[in-house]
Amino acid sequence: MQRGMQGHYIANTATAEHFRTFVPSPLPPHPPVTWTTELREKCDAALLALGRLDNISLLLPDISLFIYMYVRKEALLSSMIEGTQSSLSDLLLAELQQPVSVPLDDVKEVCNYVAALDHGIKRLAEGFPLSLRLLKEIHQVLLSTGRGTEKCPGEFRSSQNWIGGTRPGNAAFVPPPPDCVLDCMGKLELFLHDQPVRTSILEKIALAHLQFETIHPFLDGNGRLGRLMISLLLHSENVLKEPLLYISYYLKAHRQRYYELLNETRLTGDWETWVDFFTEAVIHTANQASDTAHRLLKLFDTDRQRIGQLKRISGSVHLIHQCLLKQPLATPKRLQEQTQLALATVNACLVELEKLGIVQEITGKKRNRVYSYTDYIDIMNEGTELPI
Repeated sequence: MQRGMQGHYIANTATAEHFRTFVPSPLPPHPPVTWTTELREKCDAALLALGRLDNISLLLPDISLFIYMYVRKEALLSSMIEGTQSSLSDLLLAELQQPVSVPLDDVKEVCNYVAALDHGIKRLAEGFPLSLRLLKEIHQVLLSTGRGTEKCPGEFRSSQNWIGGTRPGNAAFVPPPPDCVLDCMGKLELFLHDQPVRTSILEKIALAHLQFETIHPFLDGNGRLGRLMISLLLHSENVLKEPLLYISYYLKAHRQRYYELLNETRLTGDWETWVDFFTEAVIHTANQASDTAHRLLKLFDTDRQRIGQLKRISGSVHLIHQCLLKQPLATPKRLQEQTQLALATVNACLVELEKLGIVQEITGKKRNRVYSYTDYIDIMNEGTELPI
């Protein structure tokens, strides 16, 4: 269906430099998205995949074990799209207050993403709606430390930003001027709350994500917050009880096509192609997350059985293993604090786990050692090695 440009340009008159800003039309599109049989079937497949993923949270003995690592993987992948050089191990080491091999600001950005998602989920659980106020709160957490602290955390921009290039005049895309941001975001908030019409959940998330990226309401952190919105909308609309979908994996793997579609949809109004792409991303990542959960369950059960074959010390080793399920990078001191076992017992347990090949000491030092539950981390690392 031909809709044409989804907005209008405004010529800059505030400075001597010539450029045009793009102000998007409010959602939903007009005419509405056309749901072909193929697109509807794909949407149904996406909802089915999300349902399977959501059901995993009911089957797991301790869903917090999975959320801990899933959230960190999504944080890492989302930050990597923005160019950070961190890794999952760097993030886990930083949380242990251990030295990391990458710039500290890179790790801080990933840590901030984890904290921002946690804040959003907590506020939604308190009954707070996904609103402009909550998005500002989450943005403030996202830019609380590291790079971006000087970019007005928690406040909509009062100056012009741009995407690509060195200035608005040679940019690939220039979002709305600052005096249009609040109006654009206010209309987006109405759309999120099913005004003027109710919108199906996957269509709502797909359209809202692109609209947010088009408005680019903050000076920094828009990409990360736009991806955070996906998890928060799935949670607030009761599609996923827990934040188990790391869609940044798919967007990172198909980044060029992702950026092309953002721009093409603005210019042509072909929302159907964008919704198709977004739905495919949901199917792929939901199925991948379900597969990962099953593989981890199998790993944990296998390792428990191997530990059970130990004689005298098996009970203590099980305690250490249980701690590593919650945090797969740990120091003997941290494990001693968590289990209340004697430090000598903790070290003896780690020796047994090393013999079984379940953990590996990663520093090579005699003091201040750090142990890694390597198979667990390797499974969660899959996809983070994609080129930036």
